[in-house]
Amino acid sequence: MKKICVLFATALLLSSCANLNQLGNGLNAVNSQNTGNTTNTAIKDLLLQSALSGIGNLGTRNGFLNNSLYKILLPPEAQKIAGTLQMLGLGSLVNNVETQVNHSAEQAVVLAKPIFTNAVKNMSITDAAGLIAGGDNSITNFFKQKTSNQLIAAFMPVIKASLDKNDATKYYNQLATTYNSVPLVKNKLNPDLTNYVANQAMNAMFSQMATAEKNIRHNPAQQTTAALKQIFGNK
Repeated sequence: MKKICVLFATALLLSSCANLNQLGNGLNAVNSQNTGNTTNTAIKDLLLQSALSGIGNLGTRNGFLNNSLYKILLPPEAQKIAGTLQMLGLGSLVNNVETQVNHSAEQAVVLAKPIFTNAVKNMSITDAAGLIAGGDNSITNFFKQKTSNQLIAAFMPVIKASLDKNDATKYYNQLATTYNSVPLVKNKLNPDLTNYVANQAMNAMFSQMATAEKNIRHNPAQQTTAALKQIFGNK
């Protein structure tokens, strides 16, 4: 998570002669300096490191399942009827599906790295300056805007394959079919888990990224370099 803090140190690369107060106007700061290819590359590398903090440990074994903040539960409509499902003898199916859902998300989020890499590669130095000088979650919002569609498209095949391979799709279909066949049930369960899990996995990444970004901007304890303290210490 601390990787995100390094991006702010690039402010010194953007303005070696100008006053640091110019960071409030990142575009002017960049345009007034001679930023060569080496500097631009360094800035983008550091921004990428911050983006990858969103993946963090989520892509490791049990990265979702053992994470109290980001563990993926069954869809809300399924959670509401959990007691009924237990009564129908489907408790083990519920647990099995939930476990496999989280494992499929672990496999998917690692695919975010090349997508983030490409977004940074195509980023202008103006964009980079704006992110550094922006609001609490300007970096997170940039990557969310630029990569969300690509992330979902990349995640869904992997998640579907994982759910199918581990029979989670079959279990959840059985669960949904059994519940939906109960007389007088009005709110039917949607048996398609793939899109739901893909969105939950992506949202977890961006939530983790946003938390890290906001923390370094406002928490003096996370401002671990002289540059960070000089830039953000008076805010």
